[in-house]
Amino acid sequence: MTDGTPGPDHGPETKINTDVPQSARIWNYWLGGTDNYEVDRIAGDQYVSLYPGIAPLARAGRYFMDRAIRFLILERGIRQFMDCGTGLPTVDNTHEMAQRAAPEARVVYVDNDPLVLAHARALMTGTDEGRTAYIDCNLDDPKTILDRAAETLDLAQPVGLMIINVLGHIIEPAEARGVVRGLLDGLPSGSYLILADCTDENEDFNAAQRVYDDAGAVPYRLRSREFISGYFEGLEVEEPGLVEVNAWRPEVGVEVEPLPTLCGVGRKP
Repeated sequence: MTDGTPGPDHGPETKINTDVPQSARIWNYWLGGTDNYEVDRIAGDQYVSLYPGIAPLARAGRYFMDRAIRFLILERGIRQFMDCGTGLPTVDNTHEMAQRAAPEARVVYVDNDPLVLAHARALMTGTDEGRTAYIDCNLDDPKTILDRAAETLDLAQPVGLMIINVLGHIIEPAEARGVVRGLLDGLPSGSYLILADCTDENEDFNAAQRVYDDAGAVPYRLRSREFISGYFEGLEVEEPGLVEVNAWRPEVGVEVEPLPTLCGVGRKP
């Protein structure tokens, strides 16, 4: 998850706020990263005490990304990806996943968190054959995102649009759907939506999220399975369809633990 903190393109506030927890930093903490502060670790530990499944959920989202990227590269021929709501650099970032499978792959990151911006150089290292870039922009401005992405990606060719555990930060449901539609509308036929978002089906998860929201951090809305499935309206959803995040084409022999996150990969006709 990433926050709705204004970036340079959308307001003067770019200072890193260490007084309140920020979800990009908490997510980094859950993934074992070091780009976080005490306030984030306290909030992260409190969340874990209420819902211990959040750290496995965070890791499962990264593993889903890797499987989805490899599937699109190896089986669908995709060579371009746009990762919206990037979060902080961790082990195995999107460009590393993609360029490991196809060294010539191009990846554009999009986020608007000041700390992510500070670490943008780490997101822009990759293979000599491929290209990576970072766009500092709010997700509610798809035109700017697409215009700037076109400096790195060939938007006449299919793109894998990745939106992983970020849409809950868009509080208005219609606006969240509008973000997905606005980005997809600017991509050509044959592009893919790779999406995961947290559901409201686990009461402990709901309770933990309410405590987190009440702490003053940017809130996150857990949504119904039906609502999340609506993001894929009009798309050709790849097998196995919309499933829990660790049940999407799992590695052979890996035990699938139930987690309240729905994901899927859908092709734009």
